Amino acid sequence: MSHRKAVRKSSRGQPAVAATGQTGPSTPIVRRFTIDDFEIGRPLGKGKFGNVYLARLKKSHFIVALKVLFKSQIEKEGLEHQLRREIEIQAHLQHHNILRLYNYFHDARRVYLILEYAPRGELYKELQKSHTFDEQHTATVMEELADALTYCHEKVIRRDVKPENLLLGLMGEVKMADFGWSVHTPSLRRKTMCGTLDYLPPEMIEGRTYNEKIDLCCLGVLCYELLAGNPPFESASHSETSRKLTILLFLLWPHQVDVRFPASIPLGAWDLISRLLRYQPSKQLPLAQVLKHPWVQAHSRRVLPPAAQMASLALSTPILL
Repeated sequence: MSHRKAVRKSSRGQPAVAATGQTGPSTPIVRRFTIDDFEIGRPLGKGKFGNVYLARLKKSHFIVALKVLFKSQIEKEGLEHQLRREIEIQAHLQHHNILRLYNYFHDARRVYLILEYAPRGELYKELQKSHTFDEQHTATVMEELADALTYCHEKVIRRDVKPENLLLGLMGEVKMADFGWSVHTPSLRRKTMCGTLDYLPPEMIEGRTYNEKIDLCCLGVLCYELLAGNPPFESASHSETSRKLTILLFLLWPHQVDVRFPASIPLGAWDLISRLLRYQPSKQLPLAQVLKHPWVQAHSRRVLPPAAQMASLALSTPILL
C-alpha cells in the first residue's frame, strides 16, 4: 500500500489508542488527576506532538492509554483550539464502537489524555499484514461503523473515517479514534477541506458546503479499501490522485461512482459501495439502510461487548475546558 496523502494533516504514524474490557473501582473518583496518579508502562505509539503509553491507575486494576502531548508543539502549530474541541467532543461520546476519553489533565509542559486501551492494536496495521479482509471481517466493520456514525451524527460530523483512525478492542470490535477533525453537527454549512486525499468526498473537493453525509462517502471508500487492499483513487503522487478524483467528479460521480471493482470485491459489497459513493448526498444510502443492507446482514458477525466493558465511572469527572 503506497503512502496516503493527507490534506492539512498527516495522520500516518500518529499515536493511536482504544478500548479494553477492564473495569475500574466501583466508587467514582471526583478529583483532578496528576501524572503521579499513574504507573507508566511501555510506549504504544509516537507522533509529532507527543507519545502514548500504557498506564495503570495506582491502587487499582484500571488499565488505560495515556496520551501525552507537548504544549510547545501544539502552540507552534496553532492547534490549541482544535485540541480543546477534540477533548470536548470525544469526552461526551459514549458508544461501544467509539474510543472513550475518560478525562484529561495538564501541567506546565504537557497535556495528558486518559483514554481506553485497545489490546488488539490498530486496524490499519492488521490490514497491512493481511493486505485485504474477507467478507465477514469487512461486513462486521461496516455494521459497527454505521452504528457508531448513526450515534455520532446526532451530535458530531466525524470528517475523517479511515483505517488509521480505527482501533481494535478486546474482542476485535472496532473503535473510532482521533476526533481532531470532528465538529459539532449544529455547525452546518461547513467548507473546510480536511482529512486524507484518498477519502475526500466530492463536496470537499469542489468547495461546496456539506453536512454529516460526507461520512457516508468515507464509509464507501473504506469498504473498498478493506476488500481490495487499497483505496479506489489511490495513486503514487498527489497530483495523480487529484487527477483521478477530478475525472471521477465531472464524468462519473453525477450518477454514481463507476470505479472498476477487482475480483476480491463480491457483488453484494459492490452494491453497497456504489450506493455510498454518490455525487449528490441526497442519493447516498442512509446509515440505517447500511445496517439493513443484505450483504452486511448476511456476513457481519458483530458481537456486542458485555456491559462491564462500559464501566468507566472511576475516571469520570466534569470536563473543564
